[in-house]
Amino acid sequence: MESIDLRLVHALQIDGRAPFAKIAGVLGISEHTAARRCQRLKERGIRVRGALNRFRLGHHAWTLRLRCTPDAGPVLAQALARRNDTFWVHLMSGGTEISCLQQVESPDELLLDRLPRRLVDVSAHNILRGFASPGTWRGIACLTEEEVAALQPEHPHEPPSELTALDEAFLKVLQADGRAGFAELATKAGTSESTARRRVEHLRRTGVLELQLDADPALLGFATQARLWMRVRPRHLAEAGAALAGHSEVYFAAATTGPANLVASVTCRSSGDLYRYLTERVGVLEGVGELESAPVLRTLKRA
Repeated sequence: MESIDLRLVHALQIDGRAPFAKIAGVLGISEHTAARRCQRLKERGIRVRGALNRFRLGHHAWTLRLRCTPDAGPVLAQALARRNDTFWVHLMSGGTEISCLQQVESPDELLLDRLPRRLVDVSAHNILRGFASPGTWRGIACLTEEEVAALQPEHPHEPPSELTALDEAFLKVLQADGRAGFAELATKAGTSESTARRRVEHLRRTGVLELQLDADPALLGFATQARLWMRVRPRHLAEAGAALAGHSEVYFAAATTGPANLVASVTCRSSGDLYRYLTERVGVLEGVGELESAPVLRTLKRA
């Protein structure tokens, strides 16, 4: 991938709805070039999607780990990916394991009682504290601090409000295309462009609407992905999580309930790089007593 495309990808990670004129000005290219290359990235499968952060609405986030028979893995993973309340659905370990995240209003809504019987083992862990997310993944960072600062959106914090029917309509469009224009949003939701602009900006300011770069890391040169579960002594948990957040290999890390109280998703350029990462960086973290890893075979859903 050309360096200008990598810079565009990093820019979209910082602010997925930044106008092309703003991106072009920061990167030192023409607006036409920025729009044309972003469209080409989109055609290659690198796009921006809107994601509903239910956590900001008082919902609970859970990470699920499912072990199943080989014939059940792909079918179950596809079924999980079709749900509105799941994201980051990974098929792992040769198809015998699935990992996914779920956001629910109440623990009673966890899908554990609706899973097929061909499961060998199921574990669910409440996410207590997030340390890293795809929006902070450092693996693609290539812009200078000044360029990053110029692209950062200015969204003062606002308390979230109940979603309206219009909000739901906007979110449906943005989940397919996070850069959909206000005119398109207004047309598809049956309202005015000014209302679309006001409500979408409100959703962003409250953190209910998140814009995520949706791209297979392999397209960016990171061919090896894995999910990690770590047992960390409680007094070292915050320190270990913060350390992971600073690693360029980590695009998700969180403290959870359960014996494996620190989970992470990592991506490396090769299996050799993954080995070095596990042994030379994770293995030396203070307080990490046990580490379990599972290679990601396929990701069926991200945002």
